[in-house]
Amino acid sequence: MIHGKNLRLRAIEKNDLPHFVRWLNDPEVIAGLTIDWPLSLWQEEEWFAGLARRPLHERPLMIEVAQNDGWLPIGNLSLHGIDWKIRQAEVGIVIGEKSFWNRGYGGEALRLLIDHAFAELNLNRIFLRVYANNPRAIRAYEKIGFVHEGRLRQAHYANHRYHDVLIMSVLRSEWKQV
Repeated sequence: MIHGKNLRLRAIEKNDLPHFVRWLNDPEVIAGLTIDWPLSLWQEEEWFAGLARRPLHERPLMIEVAQNDGWLPIGNLSLHGIDWKIRQAEVGIVIGEKSFWNRGYGGEALRLLIDHAFAELNLNRIFLRVYANNPRAIRAYEKIGFVHEGRLRQAHYANHRYHDVLIMSVLRSEWKQV
């Protein structure tokens, strides 16, 4: 596990799947994701079964916050597409429990994962894609040190409109200055 001040990151377990089904069927939660079709529990079970075949460092981690009686899952994040030659990876995150939005948990979780990626995995660049119509996420990424690299024009379609996709990244040499 990777521990932070207010949360921890841990491996996904099969009993976490009902959380994912609930989160990924909530239109507000998936507004910033590529998911646009209802998901069932059996589909999540199939996804989970495939995790064992994915590279260890590309398996998603559950974000949990401490509660009086234990730990509460609030979302997940992962590195994917790790390129060991270039030493880069893409990061993705979702906070599925909406009562935990705008409270800094996503930023803390990303900081923990990026610290781990730079210090333990020896990666040099972490990047992400974010929809230009998601200013809350863009501000959050900027706040923790991501910088704008580029724009993919009209590369996303949602709600009967095309939206640009922004590419943002942070380099290891920049990270210690954050």
